[in-house]
Amino acid sequence: MADGSPSASPSSASPNQHHHRGAIKSSVHNSAASRRREQAIAIGKERREALMRAKRVCRAPLSGSDEAAMEEGDMVINEEKSDLDARTAQAVEDLKSALSSHNNSECVKTLIKDLNLEVYLLMVPRRGKGAQKKKTEVLRALRRLLSQSEVPPVEAAIKAGVVPLLVQYLSFGSSDEQKSSTLVAEQCAWAIGNVAGEGSELRNKLLSQGALLPLARLMLSNKGSTARTAAWALSNLIKGPDPMAANELISVDGVLNTIIRNLEKADEELATEVAWVVVYISALSEKAVGLIVRSSVPQLLIGRLLASENLQLLIPEASWAMSNIAAGSFEHKKLIFASEAPPLLIHLLTTAQFDIRREAAYTLGNLCVVPAGNALPPNIIVDHLVAIVNGGALPGFINLVRSADIESARIGLQFLELVMRGYPNGQGPKLVEKEDGIEAMERFQFHENEVMRNMANGLVDKYFGEDYGLE
Repeated sequence: MADGSPSASPSSASPNQHHHRGAIKSSVHNSAASRRREQAIAIGKERREALMRAKRVCRAPLSGSDEAAMEEGDMVINEEKSDLDARTAQAVEDLKSALSSHNNSECVKTLIKDLNLEVYLLMVPRRGKGAQKKKTEVLRALRRLLSQSEVPPVEAAIKAGVVPLLVQYLSFGSSDEQKSSTLVAEQCAWAIGNVAGEGSELRNKLLSQGALLPLARLMLSNKGSTARTAAWALSNLIKGPDPMAANELISVDGVLNTIIRNLEKADEELATEVAWVVVYISALSEKAVGLIVRSSVPQLLIGRLLASENLQLLIPEASWAMSNIAAGSFEHKKLIFASEAPPLLIHLLTTAQFDIRREAAYTLGNLCVVPAGNALPPNIIVDHLVAIVNGGALPGFINLVRSADIESARIGLQFLELVMRGYPNGQGPKLVEKEDGIEAMERFQFHENEVMRNMANGLVDKYFGEDYGLE
């Protein structure tokens, strides 16, 4: 396609797809209100399920981490599943053994301290260093199996009992001990993140074992690679469909301040992982959205959008987070609209690569939709629509209608309907016609997708029927 869009089905959509993003939904015929509501529910379910299916697997070490210098990075390929499962089960057993040694060491230390055997106690830290090295090696071996295998042997690891072990390793010891065990914690977070990415059932197991709180605390680290690994793992762990984890995360003391600090000062890689956390908590938790909009997060996201020179890093995530905010209340919409974001989003809609154009469209469209539970659109919604259209966004939405990606074309059609119905003085249809919007809609006249066909044909019939152009 000339617009660079993928020939993708709705089921292959990007990981931002969620019910908050389904706010750009509108009517074509009043008589079909019930059917439209059913379609809106179905679309929201599609997007929610697509978000759950999205996998963010971390295979290579994060730059700047202690692991990056020693990681071989080779993919484990062409290995029999039975052999891979056996190696994984053995790695889990080695993990149990190392943990048992750690627990025994703690018991010995306590006993020695009780008996005041100070000379022997001086020897314990040396043993502790050896134990730390052993734990790191065992965890690295397991993590490589889970992250670098062509088909990760997650089921074998779960069957061998890896979940409670990883959580225990992540959270063992005092905070002082954990500071001296950063590499162990990073290996655990890395493995937990890849397990969490395999599905909601595994996420629930990890959550029930208490993985969230130690990961949240790990994200508070001032060490960049540690915070990045923890943020990445958290974004996989909290992505639902149950919003409980997102609500719990935003309630952890220090998390919101850490998000703000990293969006404000961190490098783009860390800021991107933190932005992913914002994407998921803003999509799943109304509580989180309320806290976010009262903080400096929206302005920091906008600032990152303005400053970023890398279209692959941060811009998609910042756009997704803002679209979740823009899907909320009038106050949330006004906050985004009054910022520097709309002109930048219009620019991205008309010039950026395909995935970013779609995310920019979500945010701009959500600024022009009345929040759920409200009846007639107030003046601010009309003002948003007029400003966005006059700012040059309409050609970008019409190009989305021409896209081979059905979900993107649907966003475009929904915005055209908003313009034709809501632009003042009945000028909407003329604006759409001027930008060749009729031709773009007519491509769906005999389309195999019934929903898109009915929507596009309904819009053409309603706004460009026999009476169009007659005064």
